[in-house]
Amino acid sequence: MTRRATTQQYPDVQPELPPRSRGVIALLEENCTVCMLCARECPDWCIYIDSHKEEVVVPGAARARQRNVLDRFDIDFSLCMYCGICIEACPFDALYWTPEFEYAEHDLKDLLHDKTRLGEWMATVPPPPAHDPNGEPSKEERLAAGA
Repeated sequence: MTRRATTQQYPDVQPELPPRSRGVIALLEENCTVCMLCARECPDWCIYIDSHKEEVVVPGAARARQRNVLDRFDIDFSLCMYCGICIEACPFDALYWTPEFEYAEHDLKDLLHDKTRLGEWMATVPPPPAHDPNGEPSKEERLAAGA
């Protein structure tokens, strides 16, 4: 309150964002198993998923296995309230927050982003924070150490 207010010159100078800022949701398509948990947990019903089953022949197995193949994964950002429930509900780490915030459109229909557009934002996902050296080791680290 004792300093003068300064105006940020946004279009010319990019703002300094906090490390964990929420921008847009990115999709890592390889991790998506089409479990539909994100779409079911979304309070706005803004996630649309379509898939089909594909048979995978495993050598030596008695019968072929089936796996889901992702056909459509769309998020309607005109409906999304950026609560992050879909990211927390995903058990396979297929959805991530990105700090990307410049995705405005002139038409409301263009805010429906498909899986290719969501996948392009994976390059901007920041790496996870480093493990606290004074903290408790993770379950995987304890098992690897044999303790």
